[in-house]
Amino acid sequence: MTTLNVPQISYATGPYEPGACNIGPAEIARRRRAGIAGIAAAIVLAAGLFIIGAPPVARIVVALPLSVGAIGLLQARFHFCVGFALAGLRNFGPLGATELVTDRAAHRADLRRAALVSLASAAIGVAGAVVLALLPG
Repeated sequence: MTTLNVPQISYATGPYEPGACNIGPAEIARRRRAGIAGIAAAIVLAAGLFIIGAPPVARIVVALPLSVGAIGLLQARFHFCVGFALAGLRNFGPLGATELVTDRAAHRADLRRAALVSLASAAIGVAGAVVLALLPG
């Protein structure tokens, strides 16, 4: 009988790092799933728009699900939740087990990272939608 060697995914579950890491494995997995769902929705929407022959300007709507997918995947990649940062929270335990970030400097660092992740995901969504709009229909 042959056995499959499935690579194991390891997570950095170290301590909270202001502006760098505010979520653990359970929250990372949740964001990864949301990111994949957002990208899948963008692909389905784009395909639908091409099938119905939507004009190029209408294809810009793909920016929204693409941005949602991008923010989910970026949060998973960076082990950092934008929403938690805005609310002054962190979570390295099970889903829903959040803790307050009480240090003001740490919260400011989290807010800076949240702004960068948000801007990056918006840029990805807009760039993808513009490329889609420029494709011949």
